[in-house]
Amino acid sequence: MERLYKKLEEYAKTDYYPFHMPGHKRNPLSVAGDFPVERDITEIHGFDNLHHPEGIIREAEEAAASLYGTKESFYSVNGSTAAILSAVSASVKKEGHILIARNCHKAVYHAAYLRGLKVSCIYPREDSELGINGGVSPEDVENCLNSGKDIEAVLITSPTYDGVVSDVKGIAETVHRFGIPLIVDEAHGAHFSFSGYFPESALDLGADIVIHSVHKTLPSMTQTALLHRCTDRVDRDLLVRFMGIYQSSSPSYILMAGIDACMDMILKNGDRMFREYAENLDRVRKSLSGCGCIRLIMPEKNREKGIFDYDRSKILLSTVHSSLNGRQLHRILREEFHLEMEMETENYVLALTSPGDTKEGFERLLKAVEEIDRRESLKEIKTEQKKNTAACCRMESFMKISEAMDAPQVRIPLEESVGRISAEFAYLYPPGIPLIVPGEEITGLFVQNMRRYVEEGFDLQGLSDMSDRTICVLSDHAADMK
Repeated sequence: MERLYKKLEEYAKTDYYPFHMPGHKRNPLSVAGDFPVERDITEIHGFDNLHHPEGIIREAEEAAASLYGTKESFYSVNGSTAAILSAVSASVKKEGHILIARNCHKAVYHAAYLRGLKVSCIYPREDSELGINGGVSPEDVENCLNSGKDIEAVLITSPTYDGVVSDVKGIAETVHRFGIPLIVDEAHGAHFSFSGYFPESALDLGADIVIHSVHKTLPSMTQTALLHRCTDRVDRDLLVRFMGIYQSSSPSYILMAGIDACMDMILKNGDRMFREYAENLDRVRKSLSGCGCIRLIMPEKNREKGIFDYDRSKILLSTVHSSLNGRQLHRILREEFHLEMEMETENYVLALTSPGDTKEGFERLLKAVEEIDRRESLKEIKTEQKKNTAACCRMESFMKISEAMDAPQVRIPLEESVGRISAEFAYLYPPGIPLIVPGEEITGLFVQNMRRYVEEGFDLQGLSDMSDRTICVLSDHAADMK
């Protein structure tokens, strides 16, 4: 088949003059920087249209579907965000009711806001010993569905940012008994299908729609993703409609070519790439497991904690048994060893790996952690003093997200907000999971955690007051209507 990325490369070498967008006119001298403008085109003859694919883009999407073994796959050049917005919008009617895992990405909540949805939440199980969220269990899903007869769809995140995988097969069977679809945000699991070293993909476990961030764990560019339609439980025409709404009408051909090139690379070289990747991962994980102070977090399957499986591509380094916290370890790795981690929390850092990592890169990480661990082993660490950890807040919702965000509101100091109804989001980024959602009641524990995050220098987002000193809440009149 003709590949989109190859055709762009060939077209860049022709003498066709562009009396069309984009404004750089494929002229490198017109831009201040080194950008691949010669391959940056618009919907010209022979290059198809993402919003009405009939030619080379349709073939590219069909190639992705064939590689993953799905019914149909759609390109998203607005990342998993557009795919999530589309999946929710197509699965639940306007002002309908959706059941979601409370640790879902903010895009899920934004979809609920845009569609005026009622949201019921399942809190994932917790692993307090490791300090991470566990998974969602089929039993918890069934209990929620029994109490919410009008629920039209279920959405879970699996794997989590930390790599915890839920029992997707069991959840899918449960959800389907109620005659509704299961959407799985598998953004961090785009690599699952290509090696037995990793958990089984939701694509093969009964999910109806699966969303992959191709750029997160595969060799593709930022903002590239796939929405997979696995069954007919969600209307195809609605999916297409909403993908057209939530994506730009001028989609980037460079980003689309990036997805196409990624799929072609896996098709041709995937066996070798993933074999070497698994070998590198296994070697570094075994070596890191020997460290005593900076410890590799290795979640084990545990039904009580909802941990059905675990993605070993995620390297979680715990600081609980050291004199450091997660932020300090993150800073040392960045400033001293020039290793940039994906995420920091109070008690661990996350190194996100992919088949794009080199053997040398893994060795640098291993040597850095071993050196930090050696230094920590020389210190006198009082392990009996339990480190502070922000306890999980279980929030109570009093109204729809859309009702709270659009209601009359006032801004008040965070410390005076306990008992009021939030009119805005707050979340740590990454991973972008809301700490509070509009319509939920603010608790003392939430305020306590927010203050701790601010004091420890974590990246809080969502509040319109970027100083994190105040929060928008419903006015007294609006709150009386709850």
